[in-house]
Amino acid sequence: MSGLNQKTVKNEVSFTGVGLHNGKEVKLNIKPAEPNTGVVFKRTDLRKENLIYPNFNNVCNTSLNTTIANEFGAKVSTIEHLMGALLGLGVDNALIEIDNEEVPILDGSAKDFIKKIVATGLKVSSSPIKLIKINKKITFKDKGRYITIEPSKLSLDIDFRLKYENPIIGNQRNKINLYEDDLENIFHSRTFCLFEDIEAIKKRGLAKGGSLENAIVVKDNEILNEENLRNSKEFVNHKILDCIGDLYTCGYRMIASVTCSQGGHFLTNQLLRKVFENKENFSIIEIQERSLPHTLINRSLLKSIA
Repeated sequence: MSGLNQKTVKNEVSFTGVGLHNGKEVKLNIKPAEPNTGVVFKRTDLRKENLIYPNFNNVCNTSLNTTIANEFGAKVSTIEHLMGALLGLGVDNALIEIDNEEVPILDGSAKDFIKKIVATGLKVSSSPIKLIKINKKITFKDKGRYITIEPSKLSLDIDFRLKYENPIIGNQRNKINLYEDDLENIFHSRTFCLFEDIEAIKKRGLAKGGSLENAIVVKDNEILNEENLRNSKEFVNHKILDCIGDLYTCGYRMIASVTCSQGGHFLTNQLLRKVFENKENFSIIEIQERSLPHTLINRSLLKSIA
């Protein structure tokens, strides 16, 4: 079967952990799904009206995480790292059962999601993949920050710039090709915060499950974590991970070039809303083997983690 056909997980994949913001224990199972199902979340702690689709129009919060909700008010928060892992591995269809409101943060990156999904393997269907191809350049700006998406030939390129006054984080930039580059550093990069922001975050009722086990904490010119950094660009690489996950709320893999400066969940969501408000901005295409000599799956990532 073609590498350009839709994929799901071969078998159920389970995770347990704590929610970064609500601090509650949670169990999450990724189950195989039929072609053209897409990614669907199911709140197993709710008896009815418990299906939530990770679509940009269903995003109800972008403050320090991406939260989705259905029309009945059922929510799932902090979906971005898991969504990034699914897109990075080329998982088109999956049923994600979760018994609480927040996806487990695990170690603050997508590493554990990637490792377990790779270990169980992917099942390739006979149905060809569908892609969103960006046709026009679209930009969203907010108080000096911006994100732009424009046409690309065969890839999803992300060029991300990060600017912090903190001397440890500083100004970082990285550019990746999602479908061809070795993305181990991206998927291993953890969420981070400044020590001086923690009190204000907790006053908002967030980060109840946060610790040095699942987030990098930077205080002045020091990293408080015993592990230190996993790679020299871990801060901007984590932002790229977030961006990948948030882009997948468009529902499909994408052919586009994205440039972002000091962005985050809000900017990416607003960009997608702006793109899809006009049908001239994009095309949805079905890919056959003969029409695109490209696997659209990150084989280097599979090799590096398997």
